Amino acid sequence: MSSDHHDFSPAERAGLYRAIFERRDVRSQFLPDPVPEDVLARLLQAAHHAPSVGFMQPWDFLLIESRDTRRAVKALFDGANDRAARHYAGERGERYRRLKLEGILDSPLNLCITCDRNRGGPHVLGRDSMFDTDLFSTCLAVQNLWLAARAEGLGVGWVSIVDPDALAGVLALPAGVYPLAYLCLGYVSEFLPEPELAAAGWRQRLPLTGLLRGDTWHTEAPEAVLQAVAGLSPQDASR
Repeated sequence: MSSDHHDFSPAERAGLYRAIFERRDVRSQFLPDPVPEDVLARLLQAAHHAPSVGFMQPWDFLLIESRDTRRAVKALFDGANDRAARHYAGERGERYRRLKLEGILDSPLNLCITCDRNRGGPHVLGRDSMFDTDLFSTCLAVQNLWLAARAEGLGVGWVSIVDPDALAGVLALPAGVYPLAYLCLGYVSEFLPEPELAAAGWRQRLPLTGLLRGDTWHTEAPEAVLQAVAGLSPQDASR
């Protein structure tokens, strides 16, 4: 058992797990209210405290308020979304076209978190065998910001349906800087009780017990762990 002085209090643990379970990819519920500077500063500080390979800290944060810039990004999304829709036919295609998959102009603030792939020089500790760990590190910054935003009552939506090279051009990014996450950020009218794609019938959460394995891919996970996971409350398992 861990020592008490390393544990969070029950209330602190509950808050952490609540942020994880109630975090949503927000597209449709943004309010126009501006994000206060002190709240935004806390979110950025949380993102900046993510772990990174070799303490590389490859991220930068572009705070995008310009309507012209956002309209240009929205045009990139519209073109990419039209192309993506062609992958789906029949009822599936109709359902895809009904989905709202961005809040670029609806949210009061857009934020692009980039990854400077050259930061730290030609050799970064820990990156030799897995070169893309700089991208993984920046994803951790995104998740830190996302969970902090939920704790502050703010919604975040990740716009992934956009060509990164075209986006880099709109944002005038220098060579070697990759636009990893284009985010919409703001207060919301509600946080949906389940992910929007699940509510729309697009895809449901997979059972965790079917994703657990043992020492190798073809080895079963320990029975005690499977039983513990299966014993989670329906409320926890459904989130």
